[in-house]
Amino acid sequence: MRDKEHTGSPSLADGDAVSLQRRRLMQGMASLPIAGMAGMAGMAHGANIPTATANTTKLAVTDTEVTVGQLHSATGTMAISETGSIQAEQLAIDQINAAGGVLGRKIKVIKEDGASDWPTFAEKSKKLLVNDRVAAVFGCWTSASRKAVLPVFEKENGLLYYPTFYEGLEQSKNVIYTGQEATQQIIWGLDWAAKQKNAKSFFLIGSDYIWPRTSNKIARKHIENFQKNKVVGEEYYPLGHTNFNSLINKIKVAKPDCIYAIVVGGSNVAFYKQLKAAGITADKQFLLTISVTEDEVLGIGGENIAGFYAAMKYFQSLDNANNKKFVEAFKAKYGAKSVIGDVTQAGYLGPWLWKAAVEKAGSFDVDKVVAASPGLELKTAPEGYVKVDPNHHLWSKTRVGLAQLDGQFKVVAESPELIPPNPFPKGYQ
Repeated sequence: MRDKEHTGSPSLADGDAVSLQRRRLMQGMASLPIAGMAGMAGMAHGANIPTATANTTKLAVTDTEVTVGQLHSATGTMAISETGSIQAEQLAIDQINAAGGVLGRKIKVIKEDGASDWPTFAEKSKKLLVNDRVAAVFGCWTSASRKAVLPVFEKENGLLYYPTFYEGLEQSKNVIYTGQEATQQIIWGLDWAAKQKNAKSFFLIGSDYIWPRTSNKIARKHIENFQKNKVVGEEYYPLGHTNFNSLINKIKVAKPDCIYAIVVGGSNVAFYKQLKAAGITADKQFLLTISVTEDEVLGIGGENIAGFYAAMKYFQSLDNANNKKFVEAFKAKYGAKSVIGDVTQAGYLGPWLWKAAVEKAGSFDVDKVVAASPGLELKTAPEGYVKVDPNHHLWSKTRVGLAQLDGQFKVVAESPELIPPNPFPKGYQ
């Protein structure tokens, strides 16, 4: 087990403390000669801190280098979704290194392939933490992979930055969740569907593992108990499933106002192509998904999903200065045809939030980095302003995007305020 310290997290739950933290951060950023995340990378906080002081728990840190891990599915059915996260995390690391690194040390990355297999994720996480002694890991996509590695991170006192929207009902000292938890993504999207599309009956669909099942459980409770609407069907299929003909027949019989889809990974390609082939198209059927980003549309094809909707916090088409810089940098590195989805952007936030916490703590030690994380803010995130809650999730907005033929989403709705994370919502468990 990696050494643990008994450093308590700062008390930042009350508004005054958060406001004070925000003012201090903004004052510090105002003095920077360069705006944006690349500018933050130039902050030399703690560059002269001796390694013996900055690393008291025997992590892979030298006077010139700090080692981190990446743990995603580069192969298997989840590669279609996770490749973007691998790319975005590497882009952030490259930008940080180009501007001086973290505490004056360049970041070295050890990449491991979880291969869309949950026991493999657990095995690789142990290698990264025990053998490689990495200071942090950026990784996972599915909740199944996160659940597989969580006991390892908690036993070995590692630090995971997890980028995916997920079902909530979890909070770990050893995880920073840079994607949305379920109530942020699901509830606002369902309310938009009911109010703007007059949806009163819903057919819930998901891949057969914890995130879609738990998310649809929350969706059902909101639809039935809070909206007083109806669920007219609920079906699940294994990851990698490719034959949806029986499901399509059930949808045709049920005639829902809204298909609510949480199909994951490569199965999306078959699902949307078969919907179109069966005549279930956007001009006849309203569909809202929380699992399809621009990354998945690359495989699905814009012509097979155009006119359907997605609810999440980020779309590549977001019109703000931060996002324009991010998209330009991403395409410069990975090609003009590369795309950026919600989880890809959330993956990009991980190294920046880790850097900010390390430099605030003046240490790479996990307990100190964790204690420094609540209250951190990024005004330079591509999605816009975000902040880390004491429960280790991010405050963020939710948007609804309309799928276009070119594979992008047009933002048609946005929550007026940041939605606070609530991973343990009353009335939904």
